[in-house]
Amino acid sequence: MSPEKRVYSSKKKSLPKKGILAIERRKFPRYYIELPLDYERKGKKSDFGGFVKNASEGGILVYLPERLEIGELLKVEIYFPKGLELNTIRGVAKVVWADLAAKESWREHRYGLAFQSMRKGVLQKLRNLLKEVGKTSKS
Repeated sequence: MSPEKRVYSSKKKSLPKKGILAIERRKFPRYYIELPLDYERKGKKSDFGGFVKNASEGGILVYLPERLEIGELLKVEIYFPKGLELNTIRGVAKVVWADLAAKESWREHRYGLAFQSMRKGVLQKLRNLLKEVGKTSKS
């Protein structure tokens, strides 16, 4: 019987890598909050209510009771407590995406809104709110 020759290679074969690569494309950090919101559709006089689920300086994730079209502009007003007072953040936001798997039977539709315009003082108010939310979520 002759001994078998084994050939060993110093090079390792690289296996294909599997997994999910998520690239963050947001310009601003997102903060998880739950705040009430009123909105008005452009060209319509009635107001509707909804909820903000998370926010950044660039936009908000909202749950609203009706179907909206991507690209539609909304006047939004977000309510939040400041001490013993109720404060608001107002601006114009654009629907940039809609959740296709919305719970229509519950009249709950999820949308991503990007802020289009906001007064300078209001933008600073939003920054302060997000800064405060960031402090409380870390502690």
